[in-house]
Amino acid sequence: MINEKDIGLVESIFSFWDKLTPQQASLILGNSINANYKRGENIHRGDNDCVGVLLIKSGELRTYILSEDGRDITLYRLGAGDVCILSGASCILKNITFDVHIDAEKDSELISINSAVFQQLCNENIYAENFSYKSTIDRFSDVMWAIQQILFLSFDKRLTIFLLDEISRTGSNTIIMTHEQIAKYIGSAREVVSRMLKYFEREGLVKLTRGKIEVIDAVLLKEII
Repeated sequence: MINEKDIGLVESIFSFWDKLTPQQASLILGNSINANYKRGENIHRGDNDCVGVLLIKSGELRTYILSEDGRDITLYRLGAGDVCILSGASCILKNITFDVHIDAEKDSELISINSAVFQQLCNENIYAENFSYKSTIDRFSDVMWAIQQILFLSFDKRLTIFLLDEISRTGSNTIIMTHEQIAKYIGSAREVVSRMLKYFEREGLVKLTRGKIEVIDAVLLKEII
């Protein structure tokens, strides 16, 4: 059973909470537990692994797919206050048949809600069901954007978009990431990322140090797009 502070978080994230009966609310809270994952730890590996519906208290998760040769493509990332439906999709949304993998990108605190219980709630409550489908559709929009970039944008534009999105997301011009991490996020190879970043550095757009990238001129960087 989760504590009162976590109950408040569940109520704030689930927009349908005021549409639940007392029994339904009690069922959800009684089947919610705290879960902690270290950076780099795998949370969900696909193939019908129903880890549950995840509410993120703190940290960051990365959702990705794997090719047969072990190459991964990042679909989207989730942070504090987000809900991850796809972690239990194979148990909740029967038409979802592909496998996604989820890793903790940072040390993360989560609330995990039993998939079977959440499915029961969706079967009983149209508002909960609508929330589930809307959350899934929103994430598929992220997935389509990722695929669109890989298929139709040149690599320099993809890398530029990633860098600009990161400084906007964090509010800092310094991006603390390795070239390997960036390659995973944008579906490329580390060597390709390194070469393009070095080109950006020669053009005075960024400054590279070990494990860090500082965006020097975001205005000029935007012109690449």
